[in-house]
Amino acid sequence: MLRPAPLSYGSMNKKVNIKDIAKLANVSHTTVSRALNNKSRIRQETKEKILSIARELGYRPNLIARSLVMRRSKTLGLVITNIANPFYTELAQGIEKTATQLGYNIILCSTQSDISNEKQYIEMLRSKGVDGIIFSSAHMEDPNIVALAEEGFPIVLVNRRTYHPLVKKKVDYIGIDNILGGYLAVEHLIRLGHRSIGVIGGSSESSVGVERLEGGKRALQTYGIMQREDYFIEGNFLKTSGYEGGKQFLNMLERPTAVFATNDYMALGVYQAFLEAGLRIPEDVALIGFNDIEFTAMKGVELTTIGQKKFEMGAIAVERLVARIEEGNESFLPKEILLTPELIIRKTCGFHLREYLIESRRGLMDQR
Repeated sequence: MLRPAPLSYGSMNKKVNIKDIAKLANVSHTTVSRALNNKSRIRQETKEKILSIARELGYRPNLIARSLVMRRSKTLGLVITNIANPFYTELAQGIEKTATQLGYNIILCSTQSDISNEKQYIEMLRSKGVDGIIFSSAHMEDPNIVALAEEGFPIVLVNRRTYHPLVKKKVDYIGIDNILGGYLAVEHLIRLGHRSIGVIGGSSESSVGVERLEGGKRALQTYGIMQREDYFIEGNFLKTSGYEGGKQFLNMLERPTAVFATNDYMALGVYQAFLEAGLRIPEDVALIGFNDIEFTAMKGVELTTIGQKKFEMGAIAVERLVARIEEGNESFLPKEILLTPELIIRKTCGFHLREYLIESRRGLMDQR
């Protein structure tokens, strides 16, 4: 049986363009463009015909020309607080991989938690013509974020957010339920028998720090445990602040029997301070972190922590931002997407046996 010859157009060496496809499909080049870009207002039969011809001709889009016509650079900015924090390395993996799959490049900026640095990076990114920016550096009342939201420039907040009402109305936020995560961490320590629980929070300018601290306090309140003001220490999410916080606990006449550090990086600093003081973990003091960064599972560390899906968080952020860019920012309704935290139990938590037995005996005496 004779097979029909494949579609051809002129010389096999000629680079096929949209006008070539339009001529063979007997439609306008605008209709071809709509079909190739999966736009609406085109009949399904016509669309399938155009795509079939494009495949037969081996059509490959000119991405540079397309970006010029659409005034897009196919580049996104990613603004984080500190590249030294391993959390951002894992978050960036999800962002970079997803962006590549969608045909976008990433420019990474690290603000060192300085809002003026953030502003300079925004100006630099926009001078390079980025199509949108992913922020994981937002402060609670971040004026830079507010200004971009007012302008309508495509942005997405991931992990950290601002509570400004305008931003909440216009900008996507992708994160984890930090309040629930903080609650789960402290509740775990309480259920193990601990009643003297210290907390090292993140910066009070960060929604992450505020929300995780709020969750921990809710757990103490739920279980009727007194909140000692000196047991709450503010850190900055870096290992050094965890180390200094651990030293503060060690210098107390009545130190906590367990510590919740609101990120793993600070928890590792606490871990170091306690080991240097000759304490055993968890026999002398229990420790729990937050984030489940990769090396906390290593033998010899095995940190109990609250896990969050960092790769997935980054991937969703890119998908939402690209959708905003390609579908039109003004017509795109914002979403708040909260992923569910997970308690990951390893070896740095355990029963504080002496205190647990004392309280159990008191309970028996009361019953008599």
